[in-house]
Amino acid sequence: MAEEQQLFKITIDGITIEVPQGTTVLNAARMIGKEVAPPAMCYYSKLEGSGGKCRTCLVEVAAGSTKDPRPMPKLVASCRTVVMDGMIVKNKTSERVIDARNGIVEYLLINHPLDCPICDQAGECHLQDLGYDHGLAGTRYEFKRRTFVREDIGPYVQLHMTRCILCYRCVYVADQLTDHRVHGILDRGDHSDISTYVSKAIDNDFSGNMIDVCPVGALTDRTYRFKNRVWFLKPMDAHRDCDKCCGKVTLWNRGDEVYRVTARKDPWGEVQEIDGKTAWICNTCRFEKKKASDWTIEGPTKIDRHSVISANHYAEKVQPPDPLNKVLFGRKPLLLMDIHEVSKVNTPDIDLSKIPGPATSTTFIDRDEAKDIEQAEAERLLINDHKELP
Repeated sequence: MAEEQQLFKITIDGITIEVPQGTTVLNAARMIGKEVAPPAMCYYSKLEGSGGKCRTCLVEVAAGSTKDPRPMPKLVASCRTVVMDGMIVKNKTSERVIDARNGIVEYLLINHPLDCPICDQAGECHLQDLGYDHGLAGTRYEFKRRTFVREDIGPYVQLHMTRCILCYRCVYVADQLTDHRVHGILDRGDHSDISTYVSKAIDNDFSGNMIDVCPVGALTDRTYRFKNRVWFLKPMDAHRDCDKCCGKVTLWNRGDEVYRVTARKDPWGEVQEIDGKTAWICNTCRFEKKKASDWTIEGPTKIDRHSVISANHYAEKVQPPDPLNKVLFGRKPLLLMDIHEVSKVNTPDIDLSKIPGPATSTTFIDRDEAKDIEQAEAERLLINDHKELP
């Protein structure tokens, strides 16, 4: 009989959760939810060896464990730090973490060009999100930024090294998904860049997955470049019978035209697991099947409502939240509901196009109330007449 897996308690930003032994702090935070999960630019749970490079997931360990409650002197990378029983972690509640994250984002943006207006990754770029949350309005960097010659590393993939943050995700994809890798990190230090071997091009059947794992716009789809903005497209889940991959994808279409095909993503921007396996897709599905008739449409893709892509793409009608019932000095906000059935403002049986003259306050009141008002007005006029008599 297999031994029962030991569970450790960890508290992150005041929220306590039990996780299996060996879980990293980052994954424990993701189990709680986005409100406490640190950002991650290089870590990818489906890629072995990823993490520990970008430093955006740094957290403060206020207590190491129940047995040793001493705090850790330095901030640690949550993607590489394993949970200990009784550990207390601060993420968004730590001023040290926020200050360090601001500095890291400023460092990542030192050489990154302002390409958001023309970059195909805009609207789903993790660095763009980090820039809004932790970036500065300007830069203190006074020196010339790195420049690279634009390079085609295959028939389908365009490389922009000026945008690259050296997260190594694309290298891990080539190492772990393909039989041979022809690209990697060249040189060292601030001269480091991603490139291929001399006179080589990436032409394996799963090279397009490098585009899905890239957190910025360094690797883009050449068949989709500059054709549309992601927030104008409607993502739809679809599948087809494929002998190379799972065949389950997200179609990005506008009307009947399919602009691009990507793997399905989870809430953390990573490729989903379907039937216990990571749903990587082949180049045939990604680049060659650009007709809606090639796919079986399942329905709209579920998008985080805080994403710019979710505009007008809700699968269900959004219901007004409960706090609305507590506004207006305790009165229910009837004007926000169905104006004819529950608002009590307009009477449904009154046709505005048939009333004589413009609508007034007396148009929508009961007949008895109208008679009372007319009688009160007549009495007022009669009293005024008597006052005017000599």
